[in-house]
Amino acid sequence: MIDGQRPRPGPGRGLLAGVMLVMLGGCAGFSADGGLDAVRQTAARHLPPSQRVEWLKEPAQREEAAARVDALLASPLGIDEAVQVALLNHRGVQAALQELGLSEARAVQAGRLPNPRFTMLRARRDGDYKIEQVLTWNLFSLVTMPLASRIEQHRFAQTQRWVAGEVLDVALAARKAWVALVAARQALDYRRQVLDVAQAGADLADGMRQAGNWNALSEARERSFLADARIALKQAEARENAATERLVRVLGLDDAQRLALPSRLPDPPPVIDALPDIEHQAFAERLDLQAVRLDNEALARQLGLTRVSRFVDVLEFGPARVLEGERSAPYKNGYEIAFELPLFDGGGARLVGAEAAYRQSLDRAAQKVVDARSQVRQAWSAYRIRHELVGHYRDDVVPLRRRIADENLLRYNAMLIGVFDLLADARQQIVTTVRYIDSLHDFWIAEVDLRLALIGPPSGGGWALASAGASGAQAEADGIESASGAIAAHEEDAR
Repeated sequence: MIDGQRPRPGPGRGLLAGVMLVMLGGCAGFSADGGLDAVRQTAARHLPPSQRVEWLKEPAQREEAAARVDALLASPLGIDEAVQVALLNHRGVQAALQELGLSEARAVQAGRLPNPRFTMLRARRDGDYKIEQVLTWNLFSLVTMPLASRIEQHRFAQTQRWVAGEVLDVALAARKAWVALVAARQALDYRRQVLDVAQAGADLADGMRQAGNWNALSEARERSFLADARIALKQAEARENAATERLVRVLGLDDAQRLALPSRLPDPPPVIDALPDIEHQAFAERLDLQAVRLDNEALARQLGLTRVSRFVDVLEFGPARVLEGERSAPYKNGYEIAFELPLFDGGGARLVGAEAAYRQSLDRAAQKVVDARSQVRQAWSAYRIRHELVGHYRDDVVPLRRRIADENLLRYNAMLIGVFDLLADARQQIVTTVRYIDSLHDFWIAEVDLRLALIGPPSGGGWALASAGASGAQAEADGIESASGAIAAHEEDAR
């Protein structure tokens, strides 16, 4: 629309000033911490106070982190120290933290009005000109921008929880990998001792057979035990190598040259504290449930935005001026308005889709709550049973096997039983030792699984939790000093 020929202030000037004020007042800014504080607070609820999440943006920060990693690796690495090394050195953690910057940039962008659009038409013929100049803004964005900004802010909050989940995934993976490697190294050391005992028995049996004091069947049995011990040792070496590389990966190291660990798994606590109302605790703290709640809120706002913009999602308005005739002629001042006519698409399909997506999210959220409660109950039950099983082996089974070994040793010294009877008893101790170490390994894995159940399952985008398994073959290690000592004594006697 263009007014008369005489130049005068166009009606768009007041509107232009108002829009500029809105733009200046509505420009969202970046936070000072980039969203890291929320991630730290979430992680701090599930990590020891000594473990801290760092966002390494500058070279100086990376150098400082590398120095801290070197200091931690200078001595045998405990389980908490291993987690801190992973948090500092695993590049996947830093990649996840970078997602904070991407998400906050989208949130800031959503809080800013789109740039104005300037269009110009210039045509000339035989000294006559036609010049059109138009400056327009999408006024409809004034209506949708608050909703869009809140949606992106919710998505930013979701991203913070997702990043916290990725960080905690790596932390739990480091705990599991540490447990697996310590157990694997114990198993390797234990299998070497078993091989020594088996070799001593086989050598003794061979000598006695050659002397005519033993039959071929008994000597073959000792040889069979020796062959089994060699196979078990090779299997233990393979598992130790795999566990080493798994921990190297989660710690972000180049190799295992600097990786020193304790010689055995720690003992479980004498008593485990009962967790009051564990299901309610998980409902309040699980990151996946928090993300689902935020997702539902974002979808509800998205549904509202779809309803608002169902018929019209473009409305542009701005001042315009037109010159027609000679170049020295005055401009005609006016304004231009443009919007979309919903002739073919009234937005009904988009609205139905948005409503379906919202209802779908509600149903998924309800099922996630059911799953979370069940997972927490299962993890707590496994943790409690594993603790009881370790106590049973420690307080009942192991002392009984030790007592039997001591009694057999007395009988051997009194020449009431032979050396092969003593070696047979040592084999029974091997079974008991393996089962005890199985239970010890499984307890610490169950402890990590309980932490995971209270946090939420792996977020799926980054690190997969290291799994060491719970079988006796994978969990073997020497956790009973008395048993290994008895085996060494039997070996000496056999020789």
